[in-house]
Amino acid sequence: MAQDEEEYMTLPKKFEDGKGAFKRPEQQFRNWISRDAQAEFPAEKDRYHLYVSYACPWAHRTLIARKLKGLEDFITFTSLHWDMRSKGWRFATADEAAPNENVTPDPLHPGSTHMRDVYFAVKPDYDGRFTVPVLYDKRENRIVSNESSEIIRMLYYEFDHLLPEEFAELNLFPSGLQNEIEETNEWTYSGINDGVYKTGFSMTQESYDRNVKTLFESLDRAEKHLASSKGPYYFGDKPTEADIRLYVTIIRFDVVYVQHFMCNIRDIRSGYPALHK
Repeated sequence: MAQDEEEYMTLPKKFEDGKGAFKRPEQQFRNWISRDAQAEFPAEKDRYHLYVSYACPWAHRTLIARKLKGLEDFITFTSLHWDMRSKGWRFATADEAAPNENVTPDPLHPGSTHMRDVYFAVKPDYDGRFTVPVLYDKRENRIVSNESSEIIRMLYYEFDHLLPEEFAELNLFPSGLQNEIEETNEWTYSGINDGVYKTGFSMTQESYDRNVKTLFESLDRAEKHLASSKGPYYFGDKPTEADIRLYVTIIRFDVVYVQHFMCNIRDIRSGYPALHK
């Protein structure tokens, strides 16, 4: 069960729009890493840490951007355990044989058992959700950001002056495509990324019918675009942010959303050859 689902079932008033539909609240930490050495959060090697979960598509975005930009030696990470209960994302324990990389106890806060412990250590009166990803400043012991769409954009450019040329030149948000990427992001996010949650977490039949229709119309739109693309990626022969944001939902669709979220009009493998490819 994802954190959004766990909290939605136990705190429905925070997640409903008054019409039985899922409504995602905004994140509270919205600071920015900068290439400016005098900035509050300057780009430095081994200063920052990502808290993620392999189960979370929003966190998956940051791991992809970190990998594509060659930032593995610059930003460390810990993955929370997939098993979530009443207190939200939890850290693996020392005696667990977790199968994936860096699924470990919290290396920065000995004694922390859950992601909520990190939030409260930074802000004792925090009253939001205990989500991942979290970009954490190891030097100042502060949360920089817990908004995935902004974290990935920090990684695109702010470390470029410290990176080898091959990674610094990789532009995931090129100026000539920014308007198209932003327009694609808007309907991809609403209709697909968040669309699976708005469908699966609907509290009324009317909300479910409306959102599942929008979800599959959006998948049809993405399929049509990819089928006519001149390259393997959304905008040609090089990956961009549009690919990152779409991929993290598509890769989970058949194994999670079709069954668990009742997004089952079609699956990706048999219903969308371009998206599947």
